[in-house]
Amino acid sequence: MLRPNDLPLICLPTELSDETAATLIEFLHELTAALEQHYFAQLRRYYHHDRPSEPELGTSHLSEPDDPPF
Repeated sequence: MLRPNDLPLICLPTELSDETAATLIEFLHELTAALEQHYFAQLRRYYHHDRPSEPELGTSHLSEPDDPPF
């Protein structure tokens, strides 16, 4: 009995000319770039959710007065 993971997600052609293979890869790169540009804000939130927020420009990080200088 077949299970869902027994079948490939996509079926790639086994025989492509060099030019067709290069064209396919170029298309996939352009598609990926378009998706990254379209979903930039969402991707940035997703990949940076664990990082502490960066200070805004113009704010300084002064140490507490009781902290030793070193």
